[in-house]
Amino acid sequence: MMYTSCATFQEQTHPMNTILSPEFSLDALRAGDRAEFARLVDAYSAPIYRLGLKMLGNPQDAEDVLQNTFLNALTHLADFEGRSSLSTWLYRIASNEALMLLRRKKNTVNLDDFQPEDAEETPLPEVFVDWSALPEDELLNGESKGALDAAVASLPESLRMVFLLRDIEGLSIKETADILNLTETNVKTRLLRARMSLREQLSAYYGERLTRKENPHG
Repeated sequence: MMYTSCATFQEQTHPMNTILSPEFSLDALRAGDRAEFARLVDAYSAPIYRLGLKMLGNPQDAEDVLQNTFLNALTHLADFEGRSSLSTWLYRIASNEALMLLRRKKNTVNLDDFQPEDAEETPLPEVFVDWSALPEDELLNGESKGALDAAVASLPESLRMVFLLRDIEGLSIKETADILNLTETNVKTRLLRARMSLREQLSAYYGERLTRKENPHG
């Protein structure tokens, strides 16, 4: 398997049935139907909050992303033309909200990272570990989950957002490209770099665990 930790990370965060594209009445939403908008909020609040939390690492910031996403959606529903799915549209709003909040907090976020050079050859990671040697309970315990979260949080924002949308939220390459206004090639390249970076970090972590397991008194 290309990226074993991806599956493990997904299992630890949530089942991979995030968005099943429930049907909504656009006419009712545009007309201000409160019940229909409440259904929309119920359907998408969890994944949007999760995206904000994984991107920003702070529950209050994630709440801000969630609130601002639906406020923006409510304000601009009349302008939504239906060229993309509602889920893609909401994720686009949420992604923009998260990235704008990062800009305000850090002032150093460069969203153009890896743009022209995305087509360059991606180097293979230097560290590989066969995690199958670790029992499942060690892969899924609290310490391991913390290592996975920390590894994702360490990714550059441009790679982290692609990884979260594609591998955690389960969106397609095309949907991710549409949300982030990237080419599908750039999405694939960023995703590969994110996976390689995470694999290397987590291989080092699990390598240390295996060493301790094999040499408990060393």
